[in-house]
Amino acid sequence: MAVTIKNAEEIESMRVAGRLAAEVLDFITPHVKPGVTTGELDRLCHHYMVDVQGTIPAPLNYAPPGYRPYPKSICTSVNHQVCHGVPGERALKAGDIVNIDVTVIKDGWHGDSSRMYLVDDVSIGARRLCEVTFECMWLGIAAVRPGGHFGDIGAAIQVHAEKHGYSVVREFCGHGIGRRFHEEPQVLHYGRAGTLDRFVPGMTFTIEPMVNAGRREIRELADGWTIVTKDHSLSAQWEHTVLVTESGVEVLTRSAGTSPPPAIAAGRLNWTPKPALV
Repeated sequence: MAVTIKNAEEIESMRVAGRLAAEVLDFITPHVKPGVTTGELDRLCHHYMVDVQGTIPAPLNYAPPGYRPYPKSICTSVNHQVCHGVPGERALKAGDIVNIDVTVIKDGWHGDSSRMYLVDDVSIGARRLCEVTFECMWLGIAAVRPGGHFGDIGAAIQVHAEKHGYSVVREFCGHGIGRRFHEEPQVLHYGRAGTLDRFVPGMTFTIEPMVNAGRREIRELADGWTIVTKDHSLSAQWEHTVLVTESGVEVLTRSAGTSPPPAIAAGRLNWTPKPALV
């Protein structure tokens, strides 16, 4: 399947969808605290998406080949859960880390983003894992520019993660996105700079590294969706949807509550600022 290059009108639709996805994460932030269940977080996000934003939660009943339909509107991956954690009766407790992954559909276009949330006081190790993974995502974003290669993203992420003694999950990757939830290209979070296809203005895709505190091996739980680390070590993930511009990169999943790039990546970014929020 060929990579879809978006025109100006389509890019504007992607900006809207991306902003709305980020705003769901802004909305849910104050609700992430000890005692709340992941199922309640899902219920709150579903209500906000459907009844406030007028968006469609893309994960709900999503069923790629070989999978049963996903039963919830968001993914909540806690502690050693790597990705695709299914919300349920689990109550968050102080010291937990949780990734909340949101994808909305607005007027047929997808916006996809995730953030890590620290529940009250967490260990130094857990906090550092989340910080380094955030840096990994932004270093991957900073590698995007016309004429560069997709391998540049993976190399930047892998080098930074492994420098800190962490490992990068290889079975899951970023992906093209637009009218379809998952499009070409696949965006690997490991690899060698200067390899794979070149970036072309108008491409839109996610960068969403999953970084483990221990070994990179993973396994799937019996629910058919939730992925965990084999060694039970903590895992973290951050995600943005980005656009390749004529001069660099634009982050589409930005909102009032989006954290700015970390210092380690800010100086390397050749990015197009998002239009002012209205």
